Amino acid sequence: MGIEQAPTPDGREAARGLRKETKREERQVEAEKGSDLAKGADRIEERSRSSDGRGAGDKQNL
Repeated sequence: MGIEQAPTPDGREAARGLRKETKREERQVEAEKGSDLAKGADRIEERSRSSDGRGAGDKQNL
């Protein structure tokens, strides 16, 4: 759910806090790793591959 789709002001504030904390954590991980994390489709492929060694496309083409 996006920030503006939250039904209450408290929900929107919580969404903003979550987004801010996620960005902070991502910057910290990138600093520790020494390189940027993959974004978008590359990230999906990277996460899929790390779970079992096969990419998302390979899993769908059983």
